[in-house]
Amino acid sequence: MPPILTRILRESPELSRAYLVGGCVRDACLGVTVKDFDIEVYGISYERLMAVLSKWGRTDFVGQSFGVVKLAVAGGLTFDFSVPRRDSKIAPGHRGFVVEMDPSLTPPAAAARRDFTINSLLYDPREDRILDFFGGQDDLQNRLLRHTSSAFIEDPLRVLRGMQFAGRFNLKPVPATVELCRTMKPFYGELAVERVREEWFKWAAQSIRPSAGLAFLAATHWIDHFPALHDMIGVPQDPDWHPEGDVWVHTLHVLDALVDLPAWQAAAPSDRIVLSFAALLHDVGKASTTLEQIRDGRPRVVSPGHETAAAPLAEAFLSGIGSFPAVTSRVLPLVANHMAHLEEPTARAIRRLARRLSPATVLELATVMIADAAGRPPRPVKTPLSVLAILEKADELAVESRAPNPILLGRHLIAAGLVPGPEFTPILADAFEAQLDGRFSDAVGASEWLRERLGAP
Repeated sequence: MPPILTRILRESPELSRAYLVGGCVRDACLGVTVKDFDIEVYGISYERLMAVLSKWGRTDFVGQSFGVVKLAVAGGLTFDFSVPRRDSKIAPGHRGFVVEMDPSLTPPAAAARRDFTINSLLYDPREDRILDFFGGQDDLQNRLLRHTSSAFIEDPLRVLRGMQFAGRFNLKPVPATVELCRTMKPFYGELAVERVREEWFKWAAQSIRPSAGLAFLAATHWIDHFPALHDMIGVPQDPDWHPEGDVWVHTLHVLDALVDLPAWQAAAPSDRIVLSFAALLHDVGKASTTLEQIRDGRPRVVSPGHETAAAPLAEAFLSGIGSFPAVTSRVLPLVANHMAHLEEPTARAIRRLARRLSPATVLELATVMIADAAGRPPRPVKTPLSVLAILEKADELAVESRAPNPILLGRHLIAAGLVPGPEFTPILADAFEAQLDGRFSDAVGASEWLRERLGAP
């Protein structure tokens, strides 16, 4: 614990029954760095808790209806303090809960309200011991995902939380939890899209074994709520190129390969989200394009144009989970261009590829391509030479991390004596095409091209 939190708990008699709870305890048990601290305080009213904490820093009653006080102290640290509560579902939707703060609630009763056993652990800072009423430590050690109690069924979001926990910590659900989640499938429609997005984004940014999260989604049948994913299951692939199995199996391998790549591990969370969704959705188009053809005298499974067909399906999935435009605008070009390594990497082709990818980048596409190639066990894991060629040419052209920008602009046309008007648009468009074709690469060359375009001597 941060020293200031230790002081607060030690020097505030009113907090003598305060325990660290939830994710911070779970992460500490796993050896993961703890960033967010949640403290549950028993035997004290919400009003009294506010008064005690105000002596230590600025308090923000962001969760007043849920008994939560956010305390900000010197050094930029914040801690969430809460009073135990009872919540009962009385209507559909995430707002259909009656919340009642109950300082007299016991730690076992409060822990029973938490979703999974791994999140029901409490830490007693006075005795330096963990309170484990539901076997959460054993489940962590055995990498099992188990619901804590029958209260689990009250919030369908907990199924998607199970998905991201399975991916983040490589957990396998116990059969009873899978069966319980299946009974909750009809209530997906109650979830606000922003809550769905939050769980998917956590899966995408933090998973160490993303396939475990998707396997949980399939086992609970909640994958039916995401048709683009569901439809990949059972879609055949040519065994010579994909000995690992169908499109769904391949996608799981690709995602697990992705998170093992140094490029993904070094990426910021926002970039990880983009890369994970691109890997997840890169082959969704195969569900509608896969067919059998006779090639070289024998039947072969092919999926012509699947990358083009994938883009609208990927867009529908991302829209359905409430993805932000800044994410979607980067994922879609990565999906639509993930077969670009089959093209000859000429300077012209790479410039145009970088332009098509924007606001995504060639480096990001290469990361997805490398993961794609690695997701075909037992074929050996290695970066395809075609991807290396793309990276080499993109580096040579300085477009590996950004798209080329137009060199010739409106101000250049004005300087050449043209009067602003409708004719500017086709001239500038032709100039950019010429630039992408490599006919000029600097301002001098652009000026020469313009003189030729205008027929000037």
